[in-house]
Amino acid sequence: MLAYMNAWLLPAVYTLGWLLVLAQSRHHWAIARSTGRLGLLACVGGAIIAVFGSFEGNPGIDTLGLVTATLVALLGWVIIHFSCRYLTGERQQQRFIRAMLFTIACVGVLLASQHLLVITLAWSGTSIGMHFLLTHYRERKTAQIVAHKKFLVSRLAELCLFAALALIYHASGTLQLDELRQFLATQAALPLSLQLAAVMIVLAVILKTAQLPLHGWLIQVMEAPTPVSALLHAGIVNIGGFILIRLADLLNQAAIAQGILVLAGTTTAVLASLVMMTRVSIKVRLAWSTCAQMGFMLLEIGLGLYELALLHLLAHSLYKAHAFLSAGETVAMVRQQAYFTAGADRGWSGHYLTSGLLSGALVGASLWGWQSVFPALSVPVAALVIVALGLGPLLSGEQGWRAGLMARGAFMVLLLTQLYLGWHVLFAAIAPHSSPVGLLQTVAIILCFSGLYGLQFWLQKYPDGKLATTLYPWAYHGFYLDELFTRVTFQVWPVKLKPAQAQTRVHRFASDNGEPA
Repeated sequence: MLAYMNAWLLPAVYTLGWLLVLAQSRHHWAIARSTGRLGLLACVGGAIIAVFGSFEGNPGIDTLGLVTATLVALLGWVIIHFSCRYLTGERQQQRFIRAMLFTIACVGVLLASQHLLVITLAWSGTSIGMHFLLTHYRERKTAQIVAHKKFLVSRLAELCLFAALALIYHASGTLQLDELRQFLATQAALPLSLQLAAVMIVLAVILKTAQLPLHGWLIQVMEAPTPVSALLHAGIVNIGGFILIRLADLLNQAAIAQGILVLAGTTTAVLASLVMMTRVSIKVRLAWSTCAQMGFMLLEIGLGLYELALLHLLAHSLYKAHAFLSAGETVAMVRQQAYFTAGADRGWSGHYLTSGLLSGALVGASLWGWQSVFPALSVPVAALVIVALGLGPLLSGEQGWRAGLMARGAFMVLLLTQLYLGWHVLFAAIAPHSSPVGLLQTVAIILCFSGLYGLQFWLQKYPDGKLATTLYPWAYHGFYLDELFTRVTFQVWPVKLKPAQAQTRVHRFASDNGEPA
């Protein structure tokens, strides 16, 4: 039991900081910064204890919870220090700090707990804390409308979660994760009630991770301060993936729930990637990127690739926190990227397409080398294809295949592949064991992402072509998937605005663009 206490250090520290800010009318930023530092130190210390405990053969250490808690502690420390400078001179700073510390404390409870009811209540607490953060500028109508929309989505997700908990308790008689795993191990086949519970949990995660067509709230929450966007996209939206990894033993026996994850994740990853190409606003582009990345992570979980999903979760959190907090520099970075132009020499088209195959050969050779050292290492073919396609553009350019550029590109592909496989080996020891991926699923995923790779190339190469001009209006408006959901939810529970906020028409901000008209 003592080993599990390590994971509770983070919520304990942030709860203490929140209580101190409630009691103090001054020095609230000093308390917040000290809370961030102490939370990070506590998690690092807990991780060190966990490492020594694993050497001693202690089976009670929650490595998954400690790793993710350390990530949250790092993000919390960085975001709090950034917020101190970002909000200088603004009103309601103490309200902001209270909401920030409360939200991170709830995330810490969720990561540390082994009880499904506590996890669900903590997840609800993070949603309430985020509502206060998203409405920090309470005079802004857009912030109020989108926060209301997220509030409705979150409450619908929580209804699904509580229904799932009732089904799980009725079937197994427990909500403790360890006892649930023991119960599932004794079942030859998953009961219908637990199949339905798994589906309800998956639907809740789809709602909370902004999967199409329930994604609009994530794209439109752009009126909040940048630190709030960083916390939402780097931390809060990833919680669904963590919970599904926790429930891997249940998902492995729930084929319908896994199928829903694969379908929703693949669809979101492909369509959101296309929409992202049409975006000009940096924050909106990053929001669509988050939507696509969450789809990719749920696809991995649906396939039973839990170590890859955990790696994806941690990498995406660090990347997206950096991307939002350095959004001002993103414009300069985008300008430096070598985008395709319509006037470029079309002779290099074959080079670009062939670079995917070349990247695949380098990735495959790297895997063979790793398997000679770690014979138990197994990476699904679909994952290797996606990695190869993602790294392929490093081998191509508008100037064609020059020896120097090719050598540098090949070196980058090999280096990134080694990092990917090394992290894969590390997280395979933390996450639940993967389940085998079926042939039909493998073929479908390869076709989807290969098609996306080719389509993106074609659209960037021929931006004025017939395909691009036909597809662009649909992609720019998010394929109009959010409008119906917005109308239905606002009819059921309309947003109440102050008289000053209601002067502007509501539907100007209810579109899927994420950019005010």
